[in-house]
Amino acid sequence: MSAPLAGIRIVEVGHMLAGPYCGMMLADLGAEIIKIESPPHGDIGRSISPHKIGDHNAYFASLNRSKKSVMLDLGSKEGQADLARIVKTSQALITNLRPSAIRKLGLTYDALKQHNSALVCVSLTGYGLEGQYSDNPAYDYIIQALTGVMALTGDPSAPPTKAGFSAVDNSAGLVAAIGLLAKIVQGQGGQVDVAMYDVMLSQLNYLAGAVLNANEKMERIPNSSHPYIVPAQVFRTAEGWLSLFITHDKFWKKFCTEIGRPEWIDAPEFATMAQRRENRESVVAQIGDILLTKSAKEWVQRLQPLGVVAAEIITLSEALSGDIAASRALVTPLGDGSLPLRAIASPIKFTDFAPAYDLPPLLNQHRTEILGKAG
Repeated sequence: MSAPLAGIRIVEVGHMLAGPYCGMMLADLGAEIIKIESPPHGDIGRSISPHKIGDHNAYFASLNRSKKSVMLDLGSKEGQADLARIVKTSQALITNLRPSAIRKLGLTYDALKQHNSALVCVSLTGYGLEGQYSDNPAYDYIIQALTGVMALTGDPSAPPTKAGFSAVDNSAGLVAAIGLLAKIVQGQGGQVDVAMYDVMLSQLNYLAGAVLNANEKMERIPNSSHPYIVPAQVFRTAEGWLSLFITHDKFWKKFCTEIGRPEWIDAPEFATMAQRRENRESVVAQIGDILLTKSAKEWVQRLQPLGVVAAEIITLSEALSGDIAASRALVTPLGDGSLPLRAIASPIKFTDFAPAYDLPPLLNQHRTEILGKAG
């Protein structure tokens, strides 16, 4: 069965994370991704990690598999001419540069439509292509700071905390892919403007709704607690940490019985979610005392069969080598397996198609192939 995006050619002009992640997700679905890299060293991601597997940088490999690399100096007439030839036979272009650089290098729809009026141009920027903030520096850390994400993350007694991964860059890459595919389905070219700031603020959805509609002051809550669901947080146990998430009163009743506190089922302080939320501090403290008597692993073994949502908090290394990742075939070799280079597989699975995870390209590896085809 052919890939869902077979026959779709997409040009990627970007670096580091958001743009390359967007391109890689589309490459996994079968699109041909032409990665344009600037001389002399290409994407910054090629040198950002200290880890090398053969000729490949581990950071770069995690974001650029199955792509084709062409090095072009887009600041030169020759580079612009080569780009024009490539976009003539392409369906889309992705870029994640500053707006001033995007315009200077002619990477907008207005600049490229003369070569291909059906081209979809997706710009991934910090604050949008236009406006007074458009050319401000924007990194994942900064956007998390400016959207309230850091202020909502971590313990109230600790400094504001960033998410433990590049939440902004990854989210922006996925949103850009959606916008790109929407325009291709629509069947007409145009400009798609995706701002990292917009993406992250939109992901605060129900929290923002509470501020906008109820003037609620959203703040950090101890132990990674949910603002409305109690108990839904992290608890220390006799060994390890437990994430407990009880959304319905029927599971609360099962939980109370299992931990030896059936009297809590009808107690005014505990009986309903509204009551537990009202008495959060007392409820959480009493639950915490009981959970300290056994290990996280033991609690999971007792609670999961009852349908009570509980999980032991594990490390990334443990997750990568764990049963769930294995059952979903989420760790995959790149290329033919001759190099010990591995990555996370696509999160999108089909019953009639499986991606081929090729090695990331070496710098300028496909210049002759791509420019030869372009004449």
